[in-house]
Amino acid sequence: MKLFVKNMVCPRCIMSVENILTELGVKYRSVKLGEVDLTEKLNKEEIRALDNRLKQVGFELLSDPSAKLIEQVKNLLIEKVQEGIENHFSLQKHLKDHIFKDYSTVSKVFSQVEGITIEQYFIRQKIEKAKELLVYNEMPLSDIAFFLGYSSSQHLSGQFKQITGMTPTQFKAMGHGLRKPIDKV
Repeated sequence: MKLFVKNMVCPRCIMSVENILTELGVKYRSVKLGEVDLTEKLNKEEIRALDNRLKQVGFELLSDPSAKLIEQVKNLLIEKVQEGIENHFSLQKHLKDHIFKDYSTVSKVFSQVEGITIEQYFIRQKIEKAKELLVYNEMPLSDIAFFLGYSSSQHLSGQFKQITGMTPTQFKAMGHGLRKPIDKV
């Protein structure tokens, strides 16, 4: 039995969900971003208890097919941004390879529910990652641009200013108080 969990965005989220499953005595095969593969089916009371416990730490079980699809898209994009984006990355191909649905259908559902396109969401995720890397001051802007799949630091700077209203240099000078949690982008 597969369950879909909203707001899982990092390895710590996976560990937290694993701990909750263990605490409740729920047996599972695997836990990955947004998805839990159980070894056996849960009854309604067990599902309700799991959902309540997950909500206590900011997660939520998803039952609506559209919500599941959107969460799957978000998790794939967050994962991709966190690991880095190769130069000739195709967003459409990546989603099609992992979701096995027509991109236009996925895109339409995503836009209707989220109010922004998949591409806009992906850009916002990349900008949040750029903010994180700028705050840590571990690499120059040109390396950040390369890591995030931009053709140049000027391209990154242009999108950064469009999204945040400031340049990367201005952001860096103001500090890390302007960052958003990844699941709130």
